[in-house]
Amino acid sequence: MKTQLENIYESAKADIEKAQSISDIDEIRLKYLSRKGEFNSIKKGLKDLSDEDKRTIGALANQITQDLECLLKEKHETFYQKELNEKLQNDRIDITLSGKYIPEGKVHPITSTTNEIVSIFQNLGFSVISPELSPEVETEYYNFDMLNVPHDHPARDVQDTFYLKGIPNGVLRSQTSGAQIHVMENQKPPIKVIAPGRVYRNENINSRKNNFFHQIEGLYVDKGITFGDLKGVLNEFIRLYFGSARPTRFRSSFFPFTEPSAEVDVQCIMCQGKGCRTCSGTGWLEVLGAGMVDVNVLNGVGIDPEIYSGFAFGMGVERLSMLKYAIDDIRLFFNNDKRFLEQF
Repeated sequence: MKTQLENIYESAKADIEKAQSISDIDEIRLKYLSRKGEFNSIKKGLKDLSDEDKRTIGALANQITQDLECLLKEKHETFYQKELNEKLQNDRIDITLSGKYIPEGKVHPITSTTNEIVSIFQNLGFSVISPELSPEVETEYYNFDMLNVPHDHPARDVQDTFYLKGIPNGVLRSQTSGAQIHVMENQKPPIKVIAPGRVYRNENINSRKNNFFHQIEGLYVDKGITFGDLKGVLNEFIRLYFGSARPTRFRSSFFPFTEPSAEVDVQCIMCQGKGCRTCSGTGWLEVLGAGMVDVNVLNGVGIDPEIYSGFAFGMGVERLSMLKYAIDDIRLFFNNDKRFLEQF
């Protein structure tokens, strides 16, 4: 049995020397040292030996097993390091090579403009209303009636407003102003909110008008609110959005739901006030309408105009973006032309 063990040991050493890879080492371990390996087969015969031979042969078998384990471990480590170095060499990254351009998406200019405007008004203390208080599908009641718009007003004509089939008095909202009514019906003063959203008008599409665009509505109702507060808020917004160097002006106007009313113009960035196609030769572009909330509107939602007053304003996101980035055609926002969008 001693001779058998020594022969197996020499055979195992020879196999280890001939091994070429980690998988060869694993096979050798299975062949000689596994439960079904050659050494275990011999160890099973120890029970038939005398006690003295058991001690001698058992000690020899254990020693050979330990020696083979050491040889296998050393060979395994050698192959492991070799394979690791080859892998590192093959997978090495040359950091001096120029990188590959990977295009990535950007925020659409309408979204970025909306986010910027909302951020400015949030810093001025306004909150964004919840979407359920600013629905795109409205009724004439909220889109016109509660905003003091008379039944014979041109804005109610099908040439201006999209009416819906199957929904009595249903319309696609033509302005975000209806959000004012929803808020004032559900909240008591003080109210200081903005409502961004999409609006729809039956317009002829050209460089300045589209039948689908975006607005941001603002409303501030509290005790002692004056037109001076309105001018202060809007002047600060314009300063923060356009910069203090951009000339602006307030002009008297009329809206059924505000009295007095005004429109705010900003000098045309295309022609620097000299007159061009974008501004229809006036040198100015209107960016928003505003005014003090009409007493009829306050009475309609149960707010006492003897105690409370307020102002409201609405602005077109596309118009503000055009003025800031010198874009001369509103249709560019909706054409999905990558040449245009990649500039942002």
